[in-house]
Amino acid sequence: MNASTIMVQGTASSVGKSLLVTALCRLFRNEGLRVAPFKAQNMALNSAVTADGCEIGRAQAVQAEAAGIMPTADMNPILLKPEGERKSQVVVLGRSIGSLTAAEYHEYKPRFSDVIQESLGRLRAGYDVVVIEGAGSPAEINLKSRDIANMHVAKLADAPVLLVGDIDRGGVFASFVGTMELLEPDERARVAAFIVNKFRGDVSLLESGLDFLVERTGKPVLGVVPHVPNLRIAEEDSVSLEDRAARRRPYDNELDIVVVRLPCISNYDDVLSLEHEAGVVVRFVDQPEDVERADLAIVPGSKRTVFDLAWLRASGIAEAIKARADRCAPVLGICGGCQMLGETIEDLQGVESGEQRVSALGLLPLRTRFEREKMTAQVRARILTPSFLTDGTMDDRDVAGYEIHMGMIEPTRSGASAFEIVSRNGRREAAADGAIGAGGAIVGTMLHGVFDNEVIRARMLDFLRRRRGLAQPTNARRVSTKQEEYDRLATMVREHLDCELLWRIARITHSASVSRHRRTWRESGELTDPFRNGITG
Repeated sequence: MNASTIMVQGTASSVGKSLLVTALCRLFRNEGLRVAPFKAQNMALNSAVTADGCEIGRAQAVQAEAAGIMPTADMNPILLKPEGERKSQVVVLGRSIGSLTAAEYHEYKPRFSDVIQESLGRLRAGYDVVVIEGAGSPAEINLKSRDIANMHVAKLADAPVLLVGDIDRGGVFASFVGTMELLEPDERARVAAFIVNKFRGDVSLLESGLDFLVERTGKPVLGVVPHVPNLRIAEEDSVSLEDRAARRRPYDNELDIVVVRLPCISNYDDVLSLEHEAGVVVRFVDQPEDVERADLAIVPGSKRTVFDLAWLRASGIAEAIKARADRCAPVLGICGGCQMLGETIEDLQGVESGEQRVSALGLLPLRTRFEREKMTAQVRARILTPSFLTDGTMDDRDVAGYEIHMGMIEPTRSGASAFEIVSRNGRREAAADGAIGAGGAIVGTMLHGVFDNEVIRARMLDFLRRRRGLAQPTNARRVSTKQEEYDRLATMVREHLDCELLWRIARITHSASVSRHRRTWRESGELTDPFRNGITG
């Protein structure tokens, strides 16, 4: 079997390609097709861990979940994790091969073509449809000769291309026409249709522009997709972070949760679940006064822990965090943030920086040692020490999360760990995680995804509200599940696309085999709840 393919490319970065691929994965899955996402090369601050401990882009893990399948390294064979302006960590088939400059990475690119082709081949052998996401724009003249993520992949997969433009940015018609003009003739021929994305307003006002676009290019418009408000699905890195930083200050009856916007921040989607809670405002901040006044301050993950620790001190935020500790005001450090709250950080092998040993903030009884081997694991843990994070209680239920780090921590005194890890990638473990300080007011953990656990999230918010003397929000809207959000997104996209044309472009026909797949999945329970065992990043 060789799956049908369809590819989503954009006129620029952050036009909504990832969410549209997510929507198409869900749409095809709801039609009973076995569908998988694919992105040859992803550059992302947010990443995820597969069930076998491989690291891939968060977007591809989300798309796999929308498709009702477990994510694998084949869905994102090349992942770039920026480490500042000049270098990125390069992850190939889920494993880091080290940090490279842009020039060094371009030299490596030809070697990755076979890796990409083999991953795509394995996916096509196992599914009915593969939905492929491009990266940036296919018309970047200075990069086209070495592009391994856009038209190169479309040719490998013989995939028709849907070209997406973001009308919310303005200039969408110029972007479409300009992109088409800069493509080679064979590349233009691969573009099957346009999608206008993130529209707000009366679509009839676009008709003259849409007619012009069709007449000028000879390509149809597949649809105009509206902006989907309050969507509880991870978004593109850069734009979503800018949106979060610009959020309003909370009202007096709302909780103020701030995330320190580190220069080398990573996996900041840890707080996504909090953003959708009633009466909670989550802000990304870089000023000490915001950290001092908040109900909760979170120091998130970092790609350069020692560099960001120095920035904390230079910005004055380190002193604001210490002042919070002095008055037992809640602080949470996640992964790199946990390491910064500890006593010392050692990097004797030069894994992350030129500093062999630096003093951290000294708020948690732990030390960090960087090693060359990266820890990537799906984790289940249990609460070991009560804290504000658990509302001072214990619970026998497992906490699900995941680890992505090269800095290994160890406690400097006994009895102060936050969690006990009971399994990694399905294998039993008995390992301490994190630390507790200031009588439970300061918590550090290496586990990402803690707030995706509803019990932890609810108890922590209860604690913060009682501490402020705030009542529970009245008539609070129930927080929808991710599965419900995927269905909401897919329904919205279906309503605004020409689905008959979509199926023709994707070369998919409704047949008895589709009905058979749908019936089989429903009988197995996979279609309705493929993640019922909770193994997800």
